[in-house]
Amino acid sequence: MDALRANPEVLYGAVAALAIVILLTPAVGGMARLLGVVDRPEGRRLNLNPVPRLGGLAIFFGIFVPALAFLELGRETRGVLLGAAVATVVGAIDDFRVLRPGRKLAGQVVAASIPPFFDVWIDHFTFPLLGPVTLPALVGIPLTMLWIVAVMNMVNFLDGMDGLAAGVCGIAGATFAILSLSLGKVDPAILSAIVAGACLGFLRHNFFPARIFMGDSGALGLGFLLAALSVQGLLKTASTVVLVLPLLVLAVPILDTSFVVARRLKHGQRVSAADQAHLHFRFLRRGFSQRRAAATMWAWCATLAGAALATRFIPFRAGGEWHLWETVAVAAIALAALAFSLYVVYVLEIVKLSNPRRFWRARRDAPAEERRSA
Repeated sequence: MDALRANPEVLYGAVAALAIVILLTPAVGGMARLLGVVDRPEGRRLNLNPVPRLGGLAIFFGIFVPALAFLELGRETRGVLLGAAVATVVGAIDDFRVLRPGRKLAGQVVAASIPPFFDVWIDHFTFPLLGPVTLPALVGIPLTMLWIVAVMNMVNFLDGMDGLAAGVCGIAGATFAILSLSLGKVDPAILSAIVAGACLGFLRHNFFPARIFMGDSGALGLGFLLAALSVQGLLKTASTVVLVLPLLVLAVPILDTSFVVARRLKHGQRVSAADQAHLHFRFLRRGFSQRRAAATMWAWCATLAGAALATRFIPFRAGGEWHLWETVAVAAIALAALAFSLYVVYVLEIVKLSNPRRFWRARRDAPAEERRSA
């Protein structure tokens, strides 16, 4: 709280972004309709009526304007904002006219190459038990670019249901803001809070039934910002625990993408091919409504973010010594996050062979003689 009182720009930026996106999004939606940039109900689409995309433009301006007002715009911050602008432009072009996967990936790589040029790259981190690890530029810069491109595509994959990607990115942005502020990284904290406010404002128009989609302009821009901010605000620190924090906060899009990519590779499909294998589609096939499915995935993301915050703020190993009750508290929060993850695995039947419902259903439907011999 002391850090927040000393840096009220964190809250001011979030509120300004929320207000701008709420007010600007209807105008962007109207422009998208006039330009014919709409998602029509077909194939894997969930919308029953044409819905304009390009909502990412409203999100970008809702982030960019407060950033100019509340940030000092140092070298690193300029690099992050410039890269976000390039990522948003690449996404907007794809929203207007679908880009070939290779060209789209090339645009993402160009955007990801900008932060390292402005000194935002993983040059060192602290690994548990090993201590500080320094990375040469030949390793750290490609690793940073790979991370940024990966998160951009993860958020893009996640954007398949009303409000889902905006909610997950909002939770991630708020968590990054708290973590960065606790580590003394004020500018990344302010920008992360601005991202959270913009996502919350966009949900006013994007939650089911959505009146506008963020499109690739929003998904790529938000994915870029979350990845770059995790590097600028978390990974480049001397703290031991922060190495795993971005992985916890972004675990939902990471797991969703991992499952989908593994399935497509298993069946010999292109990784960029569109299908309904994502986790949110699985929820719908289990009888969840869109609202309930999105809220469940938000809750899942929030429990993982809570585990990340507990790891950072509860001093379970202060002074190099383990403290019993603090350790118990962190373990309890981590177990809650694990339990929620196992609930998702169970409900969605991700690990089918270990699903007890499938086992008992098969036994119930088997002939009596077969049951007796089992």
